[in-house]
Amino acid sequence: MDVERDGKVAPLVDDDGLLKRTGNVLTATTHIITVVVGAGVLALPWAMAQLGWIGGISVMVSFSCISIYTYNLIADCYRYPHPVSGTRNYTYMQAVKSYLGGRMHVICGIVQYSKLAGVAVGYTITTSISLVAIKKAGCFHSKGRQAYCKFSNNPFMAGFGVLQIFLSQIPNFKELTWLSTIACITSFGYALIGSGLSLGVLIQGQGQPTSLTGVELSGLEKMWKVFNSMGNIALACSYATVVYDILDSLKSSPPECKQMKKANVLGITAMTALFLSCSGLGYAAFGNETPGNILTGFGFYEPFWLVDIGNLCIVIHMVGAYQIMAQAFFLIVEMGAKMMWPKSDFVNKEYPRKIGKVTINFNMFRLVWRTIFVIIATTMAMAMPFFNEFLSLLGAIGFWPLIVFFPIKMHIVQRDIKKLSPKWCMLQLLNSVCFLVSLAAAVSSIQGISQNLSKYKVFTYKQ
Repeated sequence: MDVERDGKVAPLVDDDGLLKRTGNVLTATTHIITVVVGAGVLALPWAMAQLGWIGGISVMVSFSCISIYTYNLIADCYRYPHPVSGTRNYTYMQAVKSYLGGRMHVICGIVQYSKLAGVAVGYTITTSISLVAIKKAGCFHSKGRQAYCKFSNNPFMAGFGVLQIFLSQIPNFKELTWLSTIACITSFGYALIGSGLSLGVLIQGQGQPTSLTGVELSGLEKMWKVFNSMGNIALACSYATVVYDILDSLKSSPPECKQMKKANVLGITAMTALFLSCSGLGYAAFGNETPGNILTGFGFYEPFWLVDIGNLCIVIHMVGAYQIMAQAFFLIVEMGAKMMWPKSDFVNKEYPRKIGKVTINFNMFRLVWRTIFVIIATTMAMAMPFFNEFLSLLGAIGFWPLIVFFPIKMHIVQRDIKKLSPKWCMLQLLNSVCFLVSLAAAVSSIQGISQNLSKYKVFTYKQ
């Protein structure tokens, strides 16, 4: 299908026959920032407190540099076998299958989609914590800081789940740019509010003592805290679960890999600057007493209205970020269903409905399956509302395999890098170090979750 534009005939479809993509470096950068600048940024001051100035800054900068390098490798693998003229890989699994063959793509899929499902649980927890924090801020303001102001997270999780059931009917990732833009703006809003309030504490001369090596704890406890912190930072750097969805939204000229590499640099640079300022200011303000989340953990009580605005920004961001992550999970399930039941009306038929001047397509399988997914994610969040430990576990699950292992393996195959050559050895060293970091973070987060589970009854948690 073609259309006449400025006297020339321009195709409405891309080289693969699908509707022409319109994304660019700016939209890709927006998607990246929406995903990486999540509420986890407000847990980074706590991570900095555990690692200290030397460890905290070193880990954040190191993870960011590794991320830029490996995400650029991923960008080159969007097409196979050539980064510019090859065939498109629409998903991470498809890229792994193209380059590595065998069963590697199955392992990739299990890791990727387990993490995507986990992120939905994590975002539900985060939203409820922020909504409860808004209610608590009002309670403390009117009744005093010593008042009993504890509330159940469950009603807020249920409300968030209902909203996500409706938003999940948005057909695909390419129609989320408006939601991603709003989420991106609000993510900077709460990060800047947290940083600004921390700066205000320092300006007033009320900052707490800090150290180069962080909180002083017993050997084993310090080790668990350090590993948990590294998991939090790893999660903050991750958008591998949706990186191919972002690549597949980009127009084909200039080549997608070149656009994505620019977006990687812009997005991760902005992310790193924000992470360092927020974590550094937060740690300088609270020292060893830095809470797990500087807005919801009540590092600040006043001005309560500004704390409320910050938490409201978190909620708005979580609404958009949930969909950015979930759409990639929805896509793979629905692609599989269409392959298994190509003639089923329940799976394939679209029902257009007009709401005012807007036409919305409903699909029965999409309605049923996505609703069930949101209900399950919401129920799991109610059962296990541990913020820092859950963030660390998600970071550990995805960091090594998706950001390091698969990109390096695909790059070696694509560039035909010889075994035991200097570059091969350096890549394997990077791979091994990142594996050990992920493993340590996963073990420490599981240990933290098991400790919390022993302290309270399921579905009765109050914050």
